[in-house]
Amino acid sequence: MSDPASSSGDMLLSEDVAPAGPAPDILAALGPEDRARIAAHGRPRSFRRGDAVFRQGDSHDGVMVIQRGLVRSFYAAPRGREITLAYWRPGAFVGGPDVFGGGRHIWAAEAARPTEALHLPGAGLRALAREVPDLALGIIDALAYKARCYSSLAQMLGTRSLSERLAHVLLHMAQIHGAPDDDPARGIAIAASFTHAEIAALIGSTRQWVTISLNRLQAQGALSQRRGVLRILKPDAIRALALGPDASG
Repeated sequence: MSDPASSSGDMLLSEDVAPAGPAPDILAALGPEDRARIAAHGRPRSFRRGDAVFRQGDSHDGVMVIQRGLVRSFYAAPRGREITLAYWRPGAFVGGPDVFGGGRHIWAAEAARPTEALHLPGAGLRALAREVPDLALGIIDALAYKARCYSSLAQMLGTRSLSERLAHVLLHMAQIHGAPDDDPARGIAIAASFTHAEIAALIGSTRQWVTISLNRLQAQGALSQRRGVLRILKPDAIRALALGPDASG
């Protein structure tokens, strides 16, 4: 996946086709003195693309605040099939819900591109949250955001067809990573290149099904795929697909 550095918002499967923006930054409201305290507690970490940030089943040991890069969180079934939960951008943290440590990770995270993060060990983070109210509020806001994201993911997987999920992801890609062309006929180019396998992992499908479905939408004139660039040519057609067959009542 290419570097969507100029885009905003986190990439995930959501019922809302207009995401509310990026995940809250738990450090955003901190002043210089408090930031220095957090930095002194934290441990800088660097990850190459594909490196594990943490593994499913590992013991919780605090959180990773993303400072640069992109992190994919995902769940791996016992037989190896994976579903992507979200792609998290700078400012977000990964490693919940047990932010203060304890328990085991129920999903995994990996660097989707070169990533730098600040590891905040659980030991001591609880005390810091007591002493720095804005940090505690930032953690609460971020956990609430993630709860809404994963609740929406569960609802989508349980109530929406694969075609509807694909349409929602295409709309999110267009909004978060889209670059409208001066020529309306050329549609909206997706600045970040997601592979068919990556899209499949987001919607709980297979790469083959995504390829067939995107080719069908291309044949219908709703999108185009050329030289690795995906363009949304008819957003209204994608929105209609996202609403499902019962939308007209």
